[in-house]
Amino acid sequence: MAATGTRDRLIRKLKDAFGASLCHALGDADVTEIMLNPDGRLYIEKLGMGMEPAGTLDPGRAEVLIGVVAHALGQEINASKPIISGEIPLGGHRFEGLLPPAVKAPAFSIRRRATSRIALHDYVTTGVMTSLQYQHIHDAIKERRNILVCGGTGSGKTTLANALMLEIHRLFPRDRILLIEDTVEIEVAAENAVMLRSSDDVPIDRLLKSTLRLRPDRIMVGEVRDGAALTLLKAWNTGHPGGFTTLHANDARAALTRLEQLVSEVSQTSMSRVIADAVDLVVSIRRTDGGRRVEEVLCVEGFDQGQYQLT
Repeated sequence: MAATGTRDRLIRKLKDAFGASLCHALGDADVTEIMLNPDGRLYIEKLGMGMEPAGTLDPGRAEVLIGVVAHALGQEINASKPIISGEIPLGGHRFEGLLPPAVKAPAFSIRRRATSRIALHDYVTTGVMTSLQYQHIHDAIKERRNILVCGGTGSGKTTLANALMLEIHRLFPRDRILLIEDTVEIEVAAENAVMLRSSDDVPIDRLLKSTLRLRPDRIMVGEVRDGAALTLLKAWNTGHPGGFTTLHANDARAALTRLEQLVSEVSQTSMSRVIADAVDLVVSIRRTDGGRRVEEVLCVEGFDQGQYQLT
């Protein structure tokens, strides 16, 4: 009971610090991000829309807000440690806060945790992808192929990854799913699932090695950012096909190059053929003036004469 009471007080303090308008935005399922610039201007981004001005926030109040979040995260923030990062207990949203001297005045960004899920076929009805693109992705899932989703910041990679997870569950409801994330963003509907959280102390690479002993049907990684990419590729190549991961890259070909760069962090040997063997489909999504669009769905056929064979 004491722990429950402490958490309730913490939630109340967070709500008071955020205020009614920001709490309302955090409760809006269409909101994807809330940003405060050092000049005090607030911006809100919603699904299918760009960033819109959302008023201002006094620097003093912003500093108090960041301080309350730091306390909730169990982190210290001051002039020598001016940055905090983590998931706030209020909804599990991802918070990045900065104070001087890292910035001129308090600034933060809140990546709102998605609460509404979009089915893969809905991407066709909303014009985000074509019916042919949907069919290729659907077939890849059905044939247990490995999918790499790429795009820039805010392009919709995580939302698309959630759609892939829904489609996997729809087609294979009995599959045992193992998902590794550093921030909880992907919803797993499968009953037989293990969700693993990476951290500085427990890196993705170490968790990937554990997943191989946990009898997975499919292995997913929310996002690969380092040499752990090689361990994932090896896992996909050694009897655990049908997974997906996301990667920051502007297009499909750049994603394969980026994957090579990540692998090179832990191996001096060229792993292009390993990548070509492990990655079956690369899906590139981009944020445009007209909304998010799936721009490319490329099938990786192999690697020959120094080039990936793509269709």
